[in-house]
Amino acid sequence: MTDRLSHLTRRLVAFRDARDWSQFHSLKNLMLSLNLEASELLELAQWKSDAEVDASLADPAFKERLAEECADILNYLLLICERAGIDLAEAADAKISRNDAKYPVAKARGSAKKYTEL
Repeated sequence: MTDRLSHLTRRLVAFRDARDWSQFHSLKNLMLSLNLEASELLELAQWKSDAEVDASLADPAFKERLAEECADILNYLLLICERAGIDLAEAADAKISRNDAKYPVAKARGSAKKYTEL
């Protein structure tokens, strides 16, 4: 894991452990919580057009809420990876490599098709 992700994970685990919250952090509960936070992120775009969401970036209050929801998602993801023994940076790098093979530029450029349809 990158130094920054490792640092964040250690800080988050220390925060959790100081409050004795590990007892609530089963893998299932962390996965559910991640999805609840992702829903809160989606709520920021609910009933808005793409242009309205993009324009919202000029609003400091919107940007702050966006950052907070993204941070909540990252924190739960880090806790999931810590619990499961996954190196998130390594897993992300490997996934990019797999996607590179599935979606060659010559076939996928400008297309939203799934790799099985290319």
